[in-house]
Amino acid sequence: MDISKIQGIIFDYGGTIDSRGDHWSEVMLDQYAAAGLQVEWPAFKAAYVDTERLLAAVPLVHSDFTFRDLMELKISLQLTHLAAAGAIGADTARRLAAPIAQGCYDHARRCIDQVRPQLESLAARYPLVLVSNFYGNVDTVVRDFGLRRLFRGIVESAVVGVRKPDPAIFSIGCSALGLPPEHVLVIGDSISKDILPARSIGCQTALIAGRQWREDKGTNLFAEKSFIMEEIANALL
Repeated sequence: MDISKIQGIIFDYGGTIDSRGDHWSEVMLDQYAAAGLQVEWPAFKAAYVDTERLLAAVPLVHSDFTFRDLMELKISLQLTHLAAAGAIGADTARRLAAPIAQGCYDHARRCIDQVRPQLESLAARYPLVLVSNFYGNVDTVVRDFGLRRLFRGIVESAVVGVRKPDPAIFSIGCSALGLPPEHVLVIGDSISKDILPARSIGCQTALIAGRQWREDKGTNLFAEKSFIMEEIANALL
């Protein structure tokens, strides 16, 4: 980073702010285990991917969904998939959907509370914009967590019709900041969806450390230095 050039910051949301760099597949598996449910990765991966594809194709998420609402929908769909595949029983799926969803929500709130001081300090010095692949409800989500006031704008894939890793979504974020890319720092948790596309248009970048999507292991995802939010804030403030 050339800190002297940074005049504004683009943040990714999911995985970056709400789970401190951990991919949400890992957080969900943690909450499965906390509820006493052990599911092997291949079965969980199929349920996770199937759910994401369904949510991309069918408008099941409403704009007023909080993160708790979103988690209950996602976990219910995942467990239904697992039950249909014979990985778990139907009774287990019905019984555990709510507690697992609540565990995911509680985890997100804890993570957000941990990074809130850094976000507030950065927002006091730099204009911030959120750029996220989400379902049309990220504004409601960040309001529920008390973060909306920190961001000058929100660029959401379901709203603007562009999804990461398309670099165009970061160009929209730069426009929302009113800054050229070379004066914008992009902070995200994914090399392929955040770092590389943002860098391709000239933004500076910082990778948040965490557990990546398992299918990405064995690639060069960790060839670049990664940070925790506190380290980035300390460097910028």
